[in-house]
Amino acid sequence: MTIEIEPILNEPALVITGRSKALVIADIHLGIEWDLYNSGFSIPSQLEQRLDRIKTYIEQSHPDRIVLLGDIKHNVPQVSWQERDEVPYFINSLAKYAKVDVFPGNHDGGIGSLLSPNKNVTLHPSRGAVVDGVGYFHGHTWPDPEILFAEHVIVAHNHPTVRLTDELGYSSIEPVWIRTRFNEEIVYKHFNTIGMDVHDQWNDPPVLVIPAFNELCGGVAFNEVVYYDLLGPMFVSQAIELDRARIYLLDGTELGMLKNIRKLDITKKTSRSGRRRRRPKGGTKW
Repeated sequence: MTIEIEPILNEPALVITGRSKALVIADIHLGIEWDLYNSGFSIPSQLEQRLDRIKTYIEQSHPDRIVLLGDIKHNVPQVSWQERDEVPYFINSLAKYAKVDVFPGNHDGGIGSLLSPNKNVTLHPSRGAVVDGVGYFHGHTWPDPEILFAEHVIVAHNHPTVRLTDELGYSSIEPVWIRTRFNEEIVYKHFNTIGMDVHDQWNDPPVLVIPAFNELCGGVAFNEVVYYDLLGPMFVSQAIELDRARIYLLDGTELGMLKNIRKLDITKKTSRSGRRRRRPKGGTKW
């Protein structure tokens, strides 16, 4: 089966065409406004604007399914009043247009209780699943082994960006797509330690790390961080190869290989020792 993966130009959304057509978005973080309000920032709910934005994607791509790749809600460990109201409305609104596949992320504890019975909505395990030959998991856990046997893998969680800094110290932060693969040796070692041999079915699938849909939740500047600055065991263990990963802006511009971008003057040169993880604000076919 041929699988075609195409980002929507200038948007953090993906269209995957195989046996069916899927619209994929990640890190929606409904309810972040409530969290910001408690921190002293008053921002009205952006729910309707976000739904309108996704409806534009739907009108453009006509998907058979909509894949929500984790962190649909924002607050942990509790569920805010805003999320109790907005999450069911959001998912049921999308289910009017296509089947909805919910892959829980680390912010989605208790999300099952927010999903009203709907034949068009499927809640998948937190370790992910394969749908039409594509493996999906949020990235906050090791994946189910079946993910490794897929044709392609889509992962989220770290809100990938690059920070571009000029010679005067002024910076701009851009969300990016990351195309890479698993580190085979590290993957084998992990699954062997839990008594699983994945050699026979290993498919060496290409991995695509998807940017966050919600611009309010910030991101990680991948050209400035090292593996221990990241989130999720596959990133921290380097089971997802980053040095040779290829980086793309949302307009389709290829910036090149990550290890080379890190060497450029646009990457701020800082000490790696003891650095703390940061969350800065702020037409291609694969």
